Amino acid sequence: MNRLLLRVARRGGALLPTRADFAVMARAPRRDLLAGLTVAIVALPLALGFGVSSGLGAQAGLATAVVAGGLAALLGGSNLQVSGPTGAMTVVLVPIVARYGPGGVLTVGLMAGVLLIALALLRAGRYMAYVPAPVVEGFTLGIACVIGLQQVPNALGVAKPEGEKVLAVAWRSVTAFVDAPNWTALGLSGGVAVVMLAGARWRPTVPFSIVAVIAATLVAQVLHLDGAAPIGALPAGLPTPSLAFLDVSTLGSLLAPAVAVAALAALESLLSATVADGMTVGQKHDPDRELFGQGVANLAAPLFGGVPATAAIARTAVNVRTGATSRLAALTHALVLAVVVFAAAPLVARIPLAALAGVLLATAIRMVEVGSLKAMARATRSDGLVLVLTAAATLVLDLVYAVVIGLAVAGALALRAVARQARLDQVDFRADLPGEHSDEEHALLAEHIVAYRIDGPVFFAGAHRFLLELAEVADVRVVILRMSHITTIDATGALVLKDAVHQLRRRGIAVLASGIRPGHRQVLASVGALELLHADGAEHSTTPEAIAAARTLLERDGLLLPARHSARHRARPVHHPHRSGKAAAPAGPAADRS
Repeated sequence: MNRLLLRVARRGGALLPTRADFAVMARAPRRDLLAGLTVAIVALPLALGFGVSSGLGAQAGLATAVVAGGLAALLGGSNLQVSGPTGAMTVVLVPIVARYGPGGVLTVGLMAGVLLIALALLRAGRYMAYVPAPVVEGFTLGIACVIGLQQVPNALGVAKPEGEKVLAVAWRSVTAFVDAPNWTALGLSGGVAVVMLAGARWRPTVPFSIVAVIAATLVAQVLHLDGAAPIGALPAGLPTPSLAFLDVSTLGSLLAPAVAVAALAALESLLSATVADGMTVGQKHDPDRELFGQGVANLAAPLFGGVPATAAIARTAVNVRTGATSRLAALTHALVLAVVVFAAAPLVARIPLAALAGVLLATAIRMVEVGSLKAMARATRSDGLVLVLTAAATLVLDLVYAVVIGLAVAGALALRAVARQARLDQVDFRADLPGEHSDEEHALLAEHIVAYRIDGPVFFAGAHRFLLELAEVADVRVVILRMSHITTIDATGALVLKDAVHQLRRRGIAVLASGIRPGHRQVLASVGALELLHADGAEHSTTPEAIAAARTLLERDGLLLPARHSARHRARPVHHPHRSGKAAAPAGPAADRS
């Protein structure tokens, strides 16, 4: 027990910041401060909007951006990552807020933080590389659709209808708008979205989101527009950390949502860090430290009235493009937002909800990379299917089911593709036949001996398909299995091979094997297949040895004359019915003897 605790302590110490992390922050402070200010300007309307979308209010989004943004920047594994509330996390939180209120968010955040820290200690960050790209693209597309649909009530200026399914809520909002149109809200949200999308094409480096929000707020205030409902009063400052809302009785029912939040935070954060690395030269994130930083951030943010957070790809990209070189930029972003919380809360409270809805609508549209979607859909039918299924599941079900479905389908299709690589080819064994033989003797041997080479993986997904063909070999006396080209074999494959050998031997056909790899012997032995191949000297190191043993068997059965008499007594080939199986493949290279 003491050893385990010591190992955990050492591992935890390795996840903490080092002097080198702080030394980098002093190299180009001006660039980092400017980058942080720019990111804060971009992040302000997003933090407000995602806070409103979560159901806990704009102040929850700001608290998350400040607390989680600062802690993740300080403790995370990337020098350039920017964290805070995100659309994907909002999608998960909406049903939790609707059912459990602030206490549910606090509970989920604490459990998710613990899970993320545990993943960091277990060094699980490296496994992000195994998430297929179509799952990520489909997930992103589905999230973008959900974020867009969530904004429909505020964009149309109608009260949010009851319900958790975004499609149903959006449709009811449209119906309510048709009955009582609010053209002011629609104009503000549409105008903000158009300015952001057009501005991003015209001047990508200018933060048009904040420009559009300020303009919409001024228009609504100066013209006293009806239907432009503002955010409402915001507290000046962050609340005191508290566990008052924590309800221990909900721990069991909130475990699944907590796992979903932790999985989403890990997936999105590591993906964002990978994107940041690709946009720079010489930067490389530590995935386990990133999980640790996100875990601490998610433990702390709900205590201050915030929501669970994750790294934000869009804000991280802005950070990189504006010249950030260290963690100082992300820390500056959090500090600037803290100043807004303490000093500008009354001004922020006047921002119309419709304007924030426009920001998030534009953000959702910009999340969809049409080029990437087309490329993924054109790659293979399997990739296109995984992408569509993941996106549809994200929209119709929820993020947990979407990721599970995407990974399951991608895994099944990958297994099918791998299984199809396995082959059972009948080969011409004469190239490996030792000694000198006449054409007549070659023909006679070919009537009684058939050789098969097993190529590729022999495992549960495809073993039955071709090994059952082996059991149906017709009218021969000896089957030689060349096994040196098997790349991998599992228990299922070994069992099917054993059954095929049993069936052949029950029909009086001897089975010899050659070239069994050392790494495959344990699997074969565990199911009794190796013992079966050992019987009567049936296993051989090379194919020539197996052929020589096969000839000895035929001589013993009187089907061949001994080799010393073969020169004087040539046995005439005996015609046998046609054997089933694939056509003989050309002989392999001379060096391939096993």
